Amino acid sequence: MRKRAAFAVLTAVAALAGFAIPGAYAGESPGEVQISDVVLDGGKDVVVDTYDKTITVSGTFTHPSGIQDADFVLWRGPDGANPYATYDDRIISNEYYVHADCVASSATTSTCSQTFTFEPDWTLANADAGTWKVSVQGVANDDSGTHTADYTTTRLQRHAELTVNAGPEPVAQDKTLTVTGKLTRANWDTLDHRGYTNQPVRLQFRKAGTTTYTTVKTVNTSSTGGLTTTVAASEDGYWRWNFAGTSTTPAVKATGDFVDVQ
Repeated sequence: MRKRAAFAVLTAVAALAGFAIPGAYAGESPGEVQISDVVLDGGKDVVVDTYDKTITVSGTFTHPSGIQDADFVLWRGPDGANPYATYDDRIISNEYYVHADCVASSATTSTCSQTFTFEPDWTLANADAGTWKVSVQGVANDDSGTHTADYTTTRLQRHAELTVNAGPEPVAQDKTLTVTGKLTRANWDTLDHRGYTNQPVRLQFRKAGTTTYTTVKTVNTSSTGGLTTTVAASEDGYWRWNFAGTSTTPAVKATGDFVDVQ
C-alpha cells in the first residue's frame, strides 16, 4: 500500500515531533541527549522534479544511558492563520508512525537516519517550494530527551533545466551571432515543466582551448522562459547560459554550444 505524504497544520512548535518526550527539553539539563551532525540529502538542497524523490536525513545522538529513539520533522511557519505546516510521509494512519532507525556505535552514541519521499503527484504543490526548518529530537534509554524545533534548515526546490543554441554555425568573423535558450522548471501542480519568467540569466563564453567561462551580458527570461540576444562573433568557442538560482529553484548551467568562427 502506498504511503500518503501528510501535510499537517499545527498550533505549537512543541507539537512538531512524532512522539512526546518524557524528559527535559534542550537547554534545561546538562544530562540531555546531545545532537550533532544532522545532514539532509548529503548536505544539498532538496531538488524535486515531477516524479517522486526520496532523501535521507541523519544525525548523531549521544547520552550516557544510550539512545532509545530519534525523530526528524520538516516544517515551516508562521503563515497567517495556519502557523505551522509539517511535511511527513511516514504517517500511514493515526495509529502507526515510523521513527528514525538508530544504529549504536558505542554504549552512549547512535547514528539515526530517516527517509522522506516527496511526491509531486500526491501532495507536493508549487507553493511548497522554499525554506523549511528541521525539527530534531532524541530520547535516551533513561527516558530523558532533547527536542530542537529548528536545528537547521533546508530548501525544497523545483528542478530546473536550461538550454542554449548559438547560430549560425559556422559564422563569419565579426558577424552577428544569435544566442537563444530557455529556462524551465518543474511544475508540481501540473506535473510538467514550465518556463521560469523574468529571471536574470548570464550569457557566458569560453574560448576554444581554455577552461574558464566569462560573462558577456545578462538577459532576463521572457514570459515563457525564453532567452535571446545577439553578440559579435570574434573567435572559436563555447556559448552557454548560466542561471544563479533562487530560493525555490536551483542554479543550473546549459551545456556549452560550440561555434566555429571563420
